Amino acid sequence: MKAVVLTRPCKAEEMRVTEIPVPKVVPGRVLIKVEAFGLNHSEVLLRQFEVAQPYIRKPIIPGIECVGVVADPSDTQFRKGQRVMALMGGMGRSFDGSYAEYCLVPADHVFAVDSQLGAEELAAVPETFYTAYGSLGVSLQLKAGDTLLIRGGTSTVGIAALQLAKVMGATVISTTRNQAKAELLRELGADDVITEGDDFRLRFLDRFPRGADKVLELIGASTLRDSLRVTAVHGIVCHTGLLGGVYGLKDFDPIKEIPSGVYLTGFYSNAPQPMQISEMMQLIDKGGIDPVIAARFTLDEISQAHMLAEKRNLTGKIVVKVSSQIP
Repeated sequence: MKAVVLTRPCKAEEMRVTEIPVPKVVPGRVLIKVEAFGLNHSEVLLRQFEVAQPYIRKPIIPGIECVGVVADPSDTQFRKGQRVMALMGGMGRSFDGSYAEYCLVPADHVFAVDSQLGAEELAAVPETFYTAYGSLGVSLQLKAGDTLLIRGGTSTVGIAALQLAKVMGATVISTTRNQAKAELLRELGADDVITEGDDFRLRFLDRFPRGADKVLELIGASTLRDSLRVTAVHGIVCHTGLLGGVYGLKDFDPIKEIPSGVYLTGFYSNAPQPMQISEMMQLIDKGGIDPVIAARFTLDEISQAHMLAEKRNLTGKIVVKVSSQIP
């Protein structure tokens, strides 16, 4: 089969597709014929430097998610030819991932899907929409009528969260650093858009004096203090993203800096559950959501896809098509 294999850090233009054996099926794992996958920033980091770390199994096929059909269900509950998505749980780090024509994934990280979306559109869903849905439904407990603030609204997760939150009946205020992208957010359903900046808190509270019921923090630690201070009493802040490049807060005093009656939580997408995936897909179908795709490539164009991903100024997901043939 065709696959991308990493043994050491490399530049995007050095990535190559090679021929290796199809994985041998073992009990408890599902062999998936990959139709397409979404490209993630974590895979760029893996290629750039993380693959050198001892906890990464090498050689390794990258890719933390995919959609496809079951080629061999082994001893699992899946059936041959069934449409599925797979994500996380060590894909592309602890075991070979989706940058290949076939991947072998533990059954508890494979999920049956019934969707009208095409393979490439569906490939934009797994990790991005699950992160968004888990943040909204599990951590923020979002409900109809809530006012939701999304910091980092033009990121892939921010856009997915906006789309899902509107189906869930929330009022959504999204933020962006680039005012030129504000109109896109409004077209996708944002009720208001506020530009990020040093006086963000004052501008937000001037427009929404009561504060936000729920805040999805995708920028990260660099804006977390502000997010806590624009949250209404009994509101929740969910720290999910690290777009700001700051990974921790120095001298953070929770007693003084988390306002009384405001709750701080987080969401980590490494352990998706079947019910959550099912609920996510129901919302996507209910709302007729079309995932936003920034660019499309084939597996043979993986180096070009990674070069584009490094620019990090895209709106939407990069999707890589592998195969459309059902086994």
